[in-house]
Amino acid sequence: MTKPEIVGFIAGQADITKKAATVVLDTLVGTIQDTLKQGEGKIKISNLGTFRVLEKKARAGVNPRTGRKMSIPSMEVPRFYASKALKEAVNGKKR
Repeated sequence: MTKPEIVGFIAGQADITKKAATVVLDTLVGTIQDTLKQGEGKIKISNLGTFRVLEKKARAGVNPRTGRKMSIPSMEVPRFYASKALKEAVNGKKR
């Protein structure tokens, strides 16, 4: 599903304009990004899942093009963990 399809779905379900639905979706995504960027822990949305930032340690790697060894610096990466309800919905189980 693409962003325009999600916007159309939200607009239809909430009986609002597509412009208003775009604002809602952009606000949600922006809030998640800003919260994770600020390092404020995690974002938990019931029946969907949890967004959090994990730190990957520095490690040695190999450049696949050249075969040369290289150092990969430590970095923070976003992760999403699906809730039990979402996993059950995907697997066809009723709640």
